[in-house]
Amino acid sequence: MIDIYYQVALYLNLAAGLFCLLLGFMGRAPSGWSVLSLGLSELSLLVQLVLSIALVLQGAQAKQDTVEYFAYLITALLVPVGAVLWALLERSKWSTVVLGVAALAVAVMLVRMHQIWTGIYV
Repeated sequence: MIDIYYQVALYLNLAAGLFCLLLGFMGRAPSGWSVLSLGLSELSLLVQLVLSIALVLQGAQAKQDTVEYFAYLITALLVPVGAVLWALLERSKWSTVVLGVAALAVAVMLVRMHQIWTGIYV
């Protein structure tokens, strides 16, 4: 896991989560902006997947468990997709809140993936 990319993805997901929560609590239904923010979250996770596969193919391993790391990464890839599908099916302010919670959940999962990869618990 490349540290600078981890930090960019983490702050992107935190910003997307807070943005969607703010829109949701203001009573706004899901819009292109809120869905786009989760699209960026998904894109960051896809890039993380490609980078992680490349690192493992080069011989790098997670300090704890590489399989667990990839399990977190694959699960994190599913969270934004599920949230966007929910938002598209139920267009209410609560769907926008769900988008925000999903982005924040991905941020927490990124922190856990970083802990698994580096073995550092700070």
